[in-house]
Amino acid sequence: MLKQLYIKNFTLIDSLDITFYPGFSVITGETGAGKSIILGAIGLLKGQRADTRNIKAGADKCVIEAHFDLSRYHMEAFFEKNDIEYDASDCILRRELSASGKSRAFINDTPVPLSLMKELGEQLIDIHSQHQNLLISKHDFQLQVVDILAGSAPQQKAYSEAYAEYRRLTRRLDELQSEIERSRANADFLQFQHDELESAALVDGEQEELEQQAETMSHSEDIKGALYQADDALSAETAGIVDRLKTAASAIGSITSMLPAAQSLADRLDSSYIEVKDIAADISELMENVEFDPAEFDRINSRLDTIYSLEKKFHVESVAELIERREVLAEQLSHIENSDEELDALRQQVDTALVLCRECAAALTTVRRSAATEIESQMLSRLVSLGMPNVRFCVRLDEAPLSSTGADKVAFMFSANKSTAMQPVSEVASGGEIARVMLSLKAMISGAVKLPTIIFDEIDTGVSGKIAEKMALIMKQMGDCRRQVISITHLPQIAAMGSTHYKVLKEETPQGTISRMRCLTPEERVNEIAQMLSGSDITEAAINNAKELLKQ
Repeated sequence: MLKQLYIKNFTLIDSLDITFYPGFSVITGETGAGKSIILGAIGLLKGQRADTRNIKAGADKCVIEAHFDLSRYHMEAFFEKNDIEYDASDCILRRELSASGKSRAFINDTPVPLSLMKELGEQLIDIHSQHQNLLISKHDFQLQVVDILAGSAPQQKAYSEAYAEYRRLTRRLDELQSEIERSRANADFLQFQHDELESAALVDGEQEELEQQAETMSHSEDIKGALYQADDALSAETAGIVDRLKTAASAIGSITSMLPAAQSLADRLDSSYIEVKDIAADISELMENVEFDPAEFDRINSRLDTIYSLEKKFHVESVAELIERREVLAEQLSHIENSDEELDALRQQVDTALVLCRECAAALTTVRRSAATEIESQMLSRLVSLGMPNVRFCVRLDEAPLSSTGADKVAFMFSANKSTAMQPVSEVASGGEIARVMLSLKAMISGAVKLPTIIFDEIDTGVSGKIAEKMALIMKQMGDCRRQVISITHLPQIAAMGSTHYKVLKEETPQGTISRMRCLTPEERVNEIAQMLSGSDITEAAINNAKELLKQ
């Protein structure tokens, strides 16, 4: 329930701090006094787009703040989920707009995204303005009304899940069919590429090995010359290092008994002799193995040419990538070969999902049809009491193709006269009749949804007299059901029915025109309603009439 509304520097309002009460309240005031400004401010708390032109001239920023009592509405889960402090007795929504265009939103002094404020605001306040009467012509709105009054949330959830899975599978089936068609059109080329790679008999790592072999063979003469020179330096009979090391080791070894300090030198020379001798043997072996074989050299280069050509053709840089491409091609060919089985399996899944989807849609239709009968009964009762004794109202449910909302098309059929055939309500109902239809629907919806606060903005358009009294009575009854109902009205019959009466008025000040709103005293209410009855010149008869309305 809305407890308090604070507005600062919003259009014509310099400062407003007003308290609201439970039950049915009314707001009156002359056209242009600023009632729409207050609704606009509340709309900002429901996440509507802000405009810097709404900031009062000369001000740096505007602030709209509302306090709510949520103690009856069990909304702890919302605050827990969004990590916001929860105070059931005082929930604060605040919106700030600076002249620079920066907009900020707060819930209980916690900065929040505007989308989150919108989500909460729509759960706290419903504003029914005149343009909302246009919704009656929208089939999705009519279906939403039926679902709300049917309490079909479980069936809607089950259907939505089934429909989402059915749509996912049908999309996958379409994609698979397209993939297979493209693959089959390209199958010969894919097979050719695979066969080319398969016949190459590629081995991971062979490119590097072949490149090294080619490098060695292309420099075989230089290698053999270097090896011969090294072998001669180590193993020549007269001046080879190996024999000279052996001689030096023997010479030093012969004096170790006489010069013990020479023993370590002898050991080191022996070790060097053994190592150099082994090196000389390895060099000799390499000399024997390094040969230039023109045929082998041609084979290696031919193999490398094959590898390089394949790498260029497939836009890769290694044999490993060629092997990977070969495996991918093999998988694609296997996929094409087995595509019929895969398609059949997926078609079976789609058929199964469609059966479940239709079953869930049928369950949803059943609860909707049951609710439609109850809606018709209640609407007839309400509309008759609102001065339409011959009214006929029907909720027509027609079968429709499966969609995100089910397999139903809803139409509200209406006739105000016995002799006139029923037609869609938006096509045949007058403005006053549509207002009464919408009020009746809102009354039913509010009971099902348990909205804390409902604001009616001139829902009485097109009605007067006794009908206005009946509409006021419905709003009062809605307010008596632990709900807060506020009606902005120009009709004295409705204004007199409110438990609390607010007036919006404009004042001229040295700083310019400003809008005010205040709660009227009992005496002020009499004068306000009398003025609504007789105009600017309040007569004694109007005063008495106003008192009589207030007594009722």
